[in-house]
Amino acid sequence: MGAVTATIHTATLPGVTASPRCQVVVIDGPDRGQAAPLSLPDGVVTVGTGEGATLRLTDERVSRRHLTITAEAGRFRVVDHESTNGTRYEGSELGDLRVPLGATLKLGRSFLRIVPVARALRVRPSSATRCGELVGESLAMREAFAVIDLAAESDVTVLLEGETGTGKELAARAIHERSARRLKPFVTIDCGALPEALLESELFGHVKGAFTGAHGARAGAFVRAHGGTLFLDELGGVSAAVQARLLRAVEARAVRPVGADSERAVDVRIVAASRHDLVAQVADGRFRSDLYYRLSVLRVGLAPLRQRREDLAIMVTEMMRRRGLEAGPIEGAGYELLLSHDWPGNGRELRNVIDRAMALCPTAQRFTALNLSLDGAASADDPWPAVHPGLAWEASKSLVLHAFERKYLTALWAESGHNLSAAARRAALDRKHLRALLRRHGLVGAEGSE
Repeated sequence: MGAVTATIHTATLPGVTASPRCQVVVIDGPDRGQAAPLSLPDGVVTVGTGEGATLRLTDERVSRRHLTITAEAGRFRVVDHESTNGTRYEGSELGDLRVPLGATLKLGRSFLRIVPVARALRVRPSSATRCGELVGESLAMREAFAVIDLAAESDVTVLLEGETGTGKELAARAIHERSARRLKPFVTIDCGALPEALLESELFGHVKGAFTGAHGARAGAFVRAHGGTLFLDELGGVSAAVQARLLRAVEARAVRPVGADSERAVDVRIVAASRHDLVAQVADGRFRSDLYYRLSVLRVGLAPLRQRREDLAIMVTEMMRRRGLEAGPIEGAGYELLLSHDWPGNGRELRNVIDRAMALCPTAQRFTALNLSLDGAASADDPWPAVHPGLAWEASKSLVLHAFERKYLTALWAESGHNLSAAARRAALDRKHLRALLRRHGLVGAEGSE
């Protein structure tokens, strides 16, 4: 699929047939991450600690030949071979039972799940160059538009992956606006920007008196999005405790507000997003594998701008159009400057560059009349942009502040090793505020870890 990667774990999308390939995955326990293929319609997997086991575990509470899983016409027969500690499914011990795809089995200290093997979703690239607020002419973007249109036809859970500024929220909104839920709420929660205690309250709500400062009850995002779509952004930084509560909400479509005694059912379509590689986080234990499998039913990757520079012209034209200007031909030295840049901040950084150029050239009516600058500096020796008496006071001052912010934050981010906590301590800023500043200037998502 070129620069866009889309994989699917489901057969519920229109026109998508069921995958004949499944697997048994250890989602928790000493051997977390191990897997064994389970082919349909007559594949067999034996699980145990003995040498002959297809899926051999090291869990000392698992018997040498513990159980067998056999694929049978859309169901899976699980037979426990009179193991010492037994096998449990949905809280009850089983001896010989047929279970559905997605079933989770507990044996010893290990949890196994029967899941479909993710496979590439092949789609015909869209002929459109627009999808909601996203625009693009590249093959990568037109493939993404086709997947978005396909996803919108069902309630399948979607995981969007891509660098900062690649348009994950715009893609989520496009899915919502093309779906049957478009007249209902679209609620966004930036999970990476909130501390754990506040994030739980934002997601699940709280009752009056649940904690200091809770002077009244508050509905969480799941409830506010009832009937519509809930967009969970930046999931890669969510704590283990919140992941556990999210898993329950995603599986049961029910939430319990902080401090409440009972759950409330919710009807939401979930679109999640991360700029981190969640597969890698699952492998090293930082992200729950069971939550990942629940969220990545349809997994879509959005390509960075440096891999689709042919989209620069149409993106600039759209940005200027939204500001009431006809861009005209996208060409000349300014366009060559855009083509030569690496765009670590992707579309968000491009928007900042165009906004700054338009502020510097308020009388410009065409792209070729803009004085483009990628760092806001007037020259290598002068750290400040040129002062334009023709601009209003506030406009001129905002340019100077913008240049200061970018230069200061760029140096701070580099000297802090791209570590948000270290950078916040150096700058004596709140982490949330610093993160917002870094995003505004397209610095978050550059090489390095946050």
